[in-house]
Amino acid sequence: MEEINGKVALITGGTKGIGLGIAEALMKKGAHVAITGRSLESAEEAAADLNTRLGNSSRALGLEADVRDFVSQEKAMRAVMAEFGKIDVVIANAGIGHFGSVESLTTTQWQETIETNLTGAFYTMKATLDALKESKGYYISISSLAGTNFFAGGSAYNASKFGLTGFTQAAMLDLRKYGIKVSTIMPGSVATYFNGNEPDASDAWKIQIEDIGKLVVDLLEMHPRTLPSKIEVRPSMPPAARK
Repeated sequence: MEEINGKVALITGGTKGIGLGIAEALMKKGAHVAITGRSLESAEEAAADLNTRLGNSSRALGLEADVRDFVSQEKAMRAVMAEFGKIDVVIANAGIGHFGSVESLTTTQWQETIETNLTGAFYTMKATLDALKESKGYYISISSLAGTNFFAGGSAYNASKFGLTGFTQAAMLDLRKYGIKVSTIMPGSVATYFNGNEPDASDAWKIQIEDIGKLVVDLLEMHPRTLPSKIEVRPSMPPAARK
C-alpha cells in the first residue's frame, strides 16, 4: 500500500464542494494540501478552516488561481513548490456548468465551460508536469458521468466532460512511461454547490463530498502496480429507483 502521509497535493477549485472534500480526506491522512480558487480571500479562508480543524502534521495553503489562465496555473505551481518543495498529487477539480439548448446557449457560456472544464485541466497538467515527473506523482481529473452520457440541454457541459475524459485517458498513456499515474473520476449526482445548488437534507441520497475524498485516498493508497484509470461512481439508490 502506498503511503499518503507527507505527500503534497495541489487541488484546483478546492474551496468548497468536491475539492474541499478531497482536501479534508488527504489532510486526515497526513498530506499537505494547496487549494486554489479564483478568490484569494475564499481560498485563504478555506485553508485557515482546514488548518484549524485538521492541521496537526498536515497543513493547508490557500492560493488564488484561475485555471483558464496558464500563467496563473504556473504561478500557483511555483507557490506550492516554494512552500512545500514538491508536488506529489494534482487534482484537476475546478469546473462549471452552463445548461440550455444550443439555441439559447451563448457563445460566452460555451467558451467559459470549455475553457474551465477542459482547457483548465490541460493547463493544470502542463504547469505541474515537471514536478510530477520529479515525484513520479499522480494526476486525477474530476470528470462526470456526463463525460460519457449526453443529455438535452447539456451540449457545452457534455462537450467539456467528454473532452476531459478523453484527454485524461490519452494523457495516462503519454505519461505512464515517466512513472506518473493518471486517472479520471466520473461522479454522478453529488451534494455540492454546483450550478447554484445549496446542499441540504434533501441531498442525502446523493454522493457526498467525503465519498469522493475517500475514493481519492483509495486510489493513492493502491499498490502502484495497479491503475484504475477511469472510475464511474453514482448514487446507489437515486429517488427514481425507490418508487
